[in-house]
Amino acid sequence: MGSIIVNRAGFTMIVITGATGQLGSQVVARLLERVPAAGIGVSVRDPARAAGLAAQGVRVRRGDFADPASLAGAFEGAAQVLVVSTDETGDAAVAHHVAAIEAARDAGVKRVLYTSHQAAAADSLFAPMADHAATERRLAEAPYAALRNGFYASTVPLLLGEALRTGELVAPADGPVAWTAHADLAEAAAIVLAGEGRFDGPTPPLTAPVALDLRDVAVLLGELVGRPIRRVVAEDEDWVATLTGHGVPAARAELLLGMFRAARRGEFAAAGPDLEALLGRPATPLKAVLAAALPEG
Repeated sequence: MGSIIVNRAGFTMIVITGATGQLGSQVVARLLERVPAAGIGVSVRDPARAAGLAAQGVRVRRGDFADPASLAGAFEGAAQVLVVSTDETGDAAVAHHVAAIEAARDAGVKRVLYTSHQAAAADSLFAPMADHAATERRLAEAPYAALRNGFYASTVPLLLGEALRTGELVAPADGPVAWTAHADLAEAAAIVLAGEGRFDGPTPPLTAPVALDLRDVAVLLGELVGRPIRRVVAEDEDWVATLTGHGVPAARAELLLGMFRAARRGEFAAAGPDLEALLGRPATPLKAVLAAALPEG
């Protein structure tokens, strides 16, 4: 695991990729609280979507992982680059991450940071974790930090299915997961980039302090809606068949099933104090994330 070196870095150009996405946009917002706008750059596929950042004094340049030549200008003059992982999977994801890493090094960037995952491993049962591990192997060739982020808590509302209507949360057998809020991970990334808490190499798991399974989620959901929600375990094959019956491609359904298989093996169960120590405050509880996602009324 990487060690923490607490320091205050000088404000030099920090570039964030994917800065109009769910995580990247929040990283930039938190970084603006710590670093002058003139010291921040963003690399985005569509600069027009970042017009608001440009108006605040942030340097906005086009950069597309699928067009490596575009990244040279996006990363020009940067001391640090945060490569926010894509939502792709497989060889395409790794190729795009590596293109960004190599472009950053070619641009003379002193340190590359990457939004990895707490369960990054070549033998993971959930395919995206192997992609993170492959990316980390390429990162290790020079100074870097791999932010081993907890599983996004925003995934949980997507797993509820018809629970609010039927009172049953139906999903395959699972295991404990350290569900962690985007906002907390974004703030942690900004803190590291600003030099307030420095990691070298892979970080410890940056997660909420507790891991919860879907039975726990059902209890939380019941408390929020004021009526019992029952956890029902579906057979893997039945669950996949239900997804494909609703138009989900078979390959996608199998990939999603891998998340449950990995959870059953305990791949996402690691939960520790490091994120809260970095933030200097408690992590956002899953119940709060669920409450914000529920429909009004």
